Amino acid sequence: MKILTFFFFFALGLVIMIYREKIKQFTGTFAFAESWFGTGGTYTFFIIFGFLLTVGSIFWVTGTLDGIFNATLGRFFLSH
Repeated sequence: MKILTFFFFFALGLVIMIYREKIKQFTGTFAFAESWFGTGGTYTFFIIFGFLLTVGSIFWVTGTLDGIFNATLGRFFLSH
């Protein structure tokens, strides 16, 4: 099941990055992205979001995300 979830989010991230212009035409501009990133911020947001989905899915399937979470926030959520 983990590998299927990986393929789904990896592909979703790539699709968002590749078809960002069509997605923007469908959703319109994001005001917060335009104010944070300047003109064309919606496109930048889609690139960053797609990249984070793709890289995050790789981290998750390899177990790296668990290591990062345990090293940074694990002390708040894990009991010893």
